[in-house]
Amino acid sequence: MELQNRLKALSEKIHKLKDRINTEESTKHAFVLPFISLLGYDTFNPLEVVPEFTADIGLKKGEKVDYAIFQNDQPIIIIECKNWREALNAHNSQLFRYFHTTKTRFALLTNGIEYRFYTDLEEPNKMDEKPFLEFQIDKLKETTVQEIAKFHKSNFDIDQIVDNASSLKYTREIKKLVNEELQQPTVQFVKLFASKVYSGRLTEKVMDEFKDLVFKALNQTISERVNDRLNAALDKEAEKQQEEELEVVDDKRKITTTEEELEGFRIIVAILRRIVPVHRIAHRDTQSYFGILLDDNNRKPLCRLHFNGNTKYLGLIDEKKNEAKKRLQALEDIYQYEKELLETVNHYQTHD
Repeated sequence: MELQNRLKALSEKIHKLKDRINTEESTKHAFVLPFISLLGYDTFNPLEVVPEFTADIGLKKGEKVDYAIFQNDQPIIIIECKNWREALNAHNSQLFRYFHTTKTRFALLTNGIEYRFYTDLEEPNKMDEKPFLEFQIDKLKETTVQEIAKFHKSNFDIDQIVDNASSLKYTREIKKLVNEELQQPTVQFVKLFASKVYSGRLTEKVMDEFKDLVFKALNQTISERVNDRLNAALDKEAEKQQEEELEVVDDKRKITTTEEELEGFRIIVAILRRIVPVHRIAHRDTQSYFGILLDDNNRKPLCRLHFNGNTKYLGLIDEKKNEAKKRLQALEDIYQYEKELLETVNHYQTHD
């Protein structure tokens, strides 16, 4: 939850500042370094976060990647940054070259808003063409935050992240394909279903008809499943509300208002009627105490009578709505606290 809140705060900061950020260098300092920092890495420690990390490529010396995060004297993530206004598609080849020359298993390409994490699932020490984790910081889902948390300094485990990366990558690709098929079913996809329900020859005309049928069927199925889940959630909420209402009824059955409590209420009314109309003074009995309220409003307690035990108390309410219990030898002792009771009423009337 803390990481999610910090990511949200960074997103809000980016939204406010981005129109004033015009260069790659300012993007790094305003957007990317804070992201590295919220992952638990000390951006001021050159043994932990190394700017302009050298990644020589063959005969080409002096090549540098923007940042490298180190752990136990080894680079664990290399980061290539671009201006927030730039699209990232044209820059992964540069990171691809850097990845090959380092011992890291993870590379990050970012413009401070969009983030793409890569590893080497397909060939060792050769960065995959497609990222296994991709997100925009201003459009984060809870599941994505959970994946980001795995890169936090306190959680970082290379083997665990690599094992999970494969599932993330291919799940992401499958979801992308499913979305494309939902919008525009391909011939192969339509044929898969048509061949299972149509016994005749799949002519071009038949395929055209089934293309529309498959499109409708898929979208209707998803809508129905969504509605089923919504209805199930509403039914569960209704059951919960019904249970709570039954509990309230049950609690009321357990409450017995005594003549002594009503007599105490009448004494309170006699005291307060001098400055407030009688009809504004109400009472509500509970299992714990007999409450006396102004305007029958729970947010305006005047006092409480604790008469359920052997010892009786009057609960006085101060302006901060704190309760102070006063022991009563007899009901008439309530009159001793006339001043405090009137002050409570005056406080509410002053702030109305």
